[in-house]
Amino acid sequence: MLDQVSADRMAATIAILASGPLAGRRVGSAGGAAARAWLVDQLTALGAEVRTEDFPVRAVPQVYEAPRVTWADGTGSQELVFGRQVAIHPASADTTHPRRGALGVAGTDDPARRWLVVPAEMSLFDAYRDTQGAAGLLIRRPVDAEGWQFTMLAGPDPGPLPALTLDPDTHHAVLAAATAGDGWLDGATPLRRDDVTGTNIHARVRQPRAGGVDLLLTAHYDGVGDHPGLRLPAASDNATGVAAVLETARVLAAGLPTGVGLSVALLDGEEIGALGSAHHATQLRAEGAAPLVINVDGAGRLDGAAAVEAGGPAHRLLALLDQAGRHTGVSLTAGPVASDNRRYGGAGFAAVGIGAGMGGYHSPADTPDKVDPATLAAIARLVVATAHLAATAPATLSSPIGDQR
Repeated sequence: MLDQVSADRMAATIAILASGPLAGRRVGSAGGAAARAWLVDQLTALGAEVRTEDFPVRAVPQVYEAPRVTWADGTGSQELVFGRQVAIHPASADTTHPRRGALGVAGTDDPARRWLVVPAEMSLFDAYRDTQGAAGLLIRRPVDAEGWQFTMLAGPDPGPLPALTLDPDTHHAVLAAATAGDGWLDGATPLRRDDVTGTNIHARVRQPRAGGVDLLLTAHYDGVGDHPGLRLPAASDNATGVAAVLETARVLAAGLPTGVGLSVALLDGEEIGALGSAHHATQLRAEGAAPLVINVDGAGRLDGAAAVEAGGPAHRLLALLDQAGRHTGVSLTAGPVASDNRRYGGAGFAAVGIGAGMGGYHSPADTPDKVDPATLAAIARLVVATAHLAATAPATLSSPIGDQR
């Protein structure tokens, strides 16, 4: 079965999911709906019984206008580049009109009518202690290798002030100006929060025999979504996981022994707190189901070893994955995979999450050309081998994954 895995087919899936018309696939968006319709067609073509399931998603942050931010010190003024030098913090209040104010240092200067620069070592909680009358907060944020800030949907509740994030170099310069008692900043934070509907895709590919092995392959198809004038393709996170799951399901549909169950869940709302998997896990518990869950989140570029995180009663599933890694030549290491697998494991299901690289995390740099076809193929073969072992290996198999092989 392993030789049936096609990296080219998976690359084509990623190119479609990361394309412009799908607009980053934010939960509740038109781009997310377009991705969902295409994925339903792909699963239906496998001969699966496909259905969708809606669930509510509250307060999704959305930048509705590219912010224009200008700052100055004693040497002159400059407009900051959205997405690189400046972005809107997810805890920001929504402001439509620019606020101009002198620069100050949070916790040190009189906050009235000032944009307060939060020192890198100060928490946001501490920064809020003395902000009465402040124009807003300026917070340091790291950038990726290509100089982009990352976007987050899940995060703290909105605070009382506009809050902008600055790349480390800009933050350093603005903090120096504020410390010297010099400079000003002018900017707005157009960030609304929308209540939307998320939609999971469920596909039953093979029915299990009573009491038999039932496999559930999962990946989230949503991304953080485009910003005005700023594309966030979400190729590695998580078009790669979706592509690997679709390819694995295609190979396994005809390759598993009779009586072994196989289903697929392509999940929405992961980027806002793994809400789609939380909804699905609750449903599975109510039904009395007991699937073995394999979740793939990020299969863009293998760097030494794929990370594996287990949850629930997953000892045997870990042993199967370990054996599959040895068989396919994929090195595995115990590591955090903070994704939908945690929702299934927390609900009491045997669940493992697999992660193998996310270049350009939540930024415009997460493009299809950054995805390594060999990594895609390796992760898909790993899941295929694990599923085959689950159907055929002795129930007493025990070979847990160590820290590093």
